Order: sequence, then C-alpha cells, then structure tokens
Amino acid sequence: MKTLILVAHPNLSGSVVNKIWMERLQKEEEMTVHNLYAEYPDGRINKDREQQLLLEHDRIVFQFPFYWYSSPSLLKEWQDVVLSYGWAYGPEGTKLRGKEFILAISTGGPEAAYQAGSYNHYSMSELTKPFQATANLTGMRFLPTFKIQGVRFLEENQIQESAEQLVQHLKATY
Repeated sequence: MKTLILVAHPNLSGSVVNKIWMERLQKEEEMTVHNLYAEYPDGRINKDREQQLLLEHDRIVFQFPFYWYSSPSLLKEWQDVVLSYGWAYGPEGTKLRGKEFILAISTGGPEAAYQAGSYNHYSMSELTKPFQATANLTGMRFLPTFKIQGVRFLEENQIQESAEQLVQHLKATY
C-alpha cells in the first residue's frame, strides 16, 4: 500500500516529535513523506501537483502538531486549495473515494487534559471531527488516529519509540 504523509509543522527544526517522526518515515520505501512547509514556504499550493500525489497513493496521512484545536494553517490552506469541488467532492468529485485517511497528531498537553470536564473540555475524538467529516465528504475511510500526547514531558527514548509505533500504525491493515 502506497502511503502519502503530509507533514505540516511550521517550525520543524524546533520540533520535539514531528521531526523525528518525519525522519523515521522517510526510511520507509512504500511511504512518501511530503513536508508542506518546506515545499511551500510562500504558502502558495500547487493544486495540480498535490492532486497528482493524492492519486498516486492509497493511504493519506496528515501529520501535524495540534495547534489551537486544529492543524497548522498551511495544512488548512492545502485542504482549501487541493480538495476542490468536482475533484474531491460533489457529484463528479470522486477522485479520493476508497482511499484511507489517518491523522498522526502530537499535543503538548497530556492525554488527561483532552477529556470531558478536564482542561480542554473535549476529547481528541471530538476535536478531530472536522477531519472525520472531510474524510466522509470525500469518500475516504477514516482510520484510527495515531497520537502522542504530553510531548513536553517525554524522554528522548519515548519519542523514538513513538516513531516506531507510528510506522507500525501506518503499515497496519484495518
């Protein structure tokens, strides 16, 4: 299965987790790692190129740090430009139908902070509903999210271990 990983981190060199994840995923032959901030430093997305990449892959992954209960801005811009009406959704927008979709998310706050009645008031499942809705609208199958939480409190070996766990998650059959 060919997997496209769209990495969206505006400061990857300062990343605790996403940089290590990206470097580990780049070693996988059947995975294409596509760093959006490196590719589009000016924020101008090449729609045709991005749509072609999507067509060439069976599984699509959005990898990003959870910012303000969503993704970094360039990933949102990517969605607005690339997932266009008549291509990704709408009566003739069937290009992504049947593909698989996974989120790979890191949070600074611990898992306990993302629960009903806790610090953030909502679970990660609730907060990622817009991504699930995107998968539904485009005909993709939303697969279980891979997440690592509380990255500020993790040791280096735990981060390295999470990279291996991510690889296994992305290779899994659902």
